[in-house]
Amino acid sequence: MSALTALARVSAVSSGVAQPIATVRHVHLSSRPLVFVPLALAGEANAPLAALVGSSPDAPQLLFVPQPRNRDQRFEFAAKLAAILLSYVDSFCGETETVPAGRNTEPRERYVDAPQILVPNGGGVGFVRLFGRSTRFRRTEGEYAVDASVPLLGRWLTFFAERSEYPGSSLLVSMTGALSMHWATGQSAVEDANLAALVGWIDPPSGMSGAEAALEAEDPLTWPPAGPATDPTFDNEVLAPAIEAGSLSMLESALRSQLMPTWELMWRGVSLLRGLPPGARVEQRWTADRDAFTGFASYVAEGGYPQAKRDVAVAAAQRLARLERAQALYDAQRAYDDPLLLAEYRLSGEAFAGTVIASSPDRIDDSGKRRVLRPHVTVRSEDPVLLGPGASVVSPARPSQTGSFVSVSGPDVVLELSGGMGRGLTTPPGSVPEVGERLTYTTLTESYQAPAAFPSREETPWTHGGPPVEYVPDDEDAAEDWS
Repeated sequence: MSALTALARVSAVSSGVAQPIATVRHVHLSSRPLVFVPLALAGEANAPLAALVGSSPDAPQLLFVPQPRNRDQRFEFAAKLAAILLSYVDSFCGETETVPAGRNTEPRERYVDAPQILVPNGGGVGFVRLFGRSTRFRRTEGEYAVDASVPLLGRWLTFFAERSEYPGSSLLVSMTGALSMHWATGQSAVEDANLAALVGWIDPPSGMSGAEAALEAEDPLTWPPAGPATDPTFDNEVLAPAIEAGSLSMLESALRSQLMPTWELMWRGVSLLRGLPPGARVEQRWTADRDAFTGFASYVAEGGYPQAKRDVAVAAAQRLARLERAQALYDAQRAYDDPLLLAEYRLSGEAFAGTVIASSPDRIDDSGKRRVLRPHVTVRSEDPVLLGPGASVVSPARPSQTGSFVSVSGPDVVLELSGGMGRGLTTPPGSVPEVGERLTYTTLTESYQAPAAFPSREETPWTHGGPPVEYVPDDEDAAEDWS
């Protein structure tokens, strides 16, 4: 927890309401998200019990398993969920746009929009991951055959779950995670995982404080758990008798009573997030999500294999490297979009703010083989400047321009600027900071980071198992237990 977030939590306790820790929204929010609230049977490994799902707050669809330990009924549930989710996914596989050719790429088509699934919490993301794992290898013929839509559902759920690990992705979003990113409450991070308590702090009912609303959220009769785990008392006193009695109407009523409060909280969360203006770089990250969605949709359409149970050594290392680069870029983008987040880096010494007191926009560096434009600016900062000569910084106001430390003398920092000024020896108007301009500089950068070099699959070293055999799904995959 950063110092500013800790201060915001203290302020939340004092004021009785959650405090904003972001000035803009850092997640993309679809105009037509699919809200998915799952419940799993206690004591079983991700056995589905029920779900509310839909893209309209007024039209939730309830799915449930009358006998959750019945394997056939579980897959009937999966087939019903597939009908809803795959139809939703397919609705985005229509209109495309042409992506122009790049330096080493050909022109290609990309869908103009992509699906977005919202789940209540991290447990919901875990349910999506495990349910995809449980269904994507199923046989559609022979013994224990399932509906053809079930393995396809599993592949799409696995895609969404894997994409959720990518920093900044908005294809599968945890509501508690999204809200906690933008507001600090007067409770712990563990308590923030309770959706009812979290929303209570952010948007308490009239006449109540956030703490009072969060205390009320601890009553499972008023606010049942947001899943996928259910309340033990409900399991013992309501669910078990309804399943034993075999009464579908009793079971449906009981499950709906557990799911509807969370369904309403999900849409309250959507409204809270929509009340924030989107960050400038949110659309850029959503474009990357649309690229990923387009690529996977094409892969599925071409008959590609289901995702393997686990990555081979080289693929795992490459994936980890991609995630690390994406995290660094995501941190920089959020800070560039949000002065409140950038202030966090000022406290840690990774950024400083100040006023330009001197500027030499036409300075030429002729020490090399050719003369180049290298202006100098002097920034007077009230922040402690922990960086020294040789360090490179960027200002969010001019992200394509790099400033290299020349000297630090007390509060005054002299920077040599490069980039963002064209190729001539005269600076275009506005490309160099002027005297009196207020700026923030940080070590965070959006610049491209070349991927690390990895061996090919065929060159996997023996220390990592040697070259892997080609993965092909087989009957063993399809016959594995549900868990």
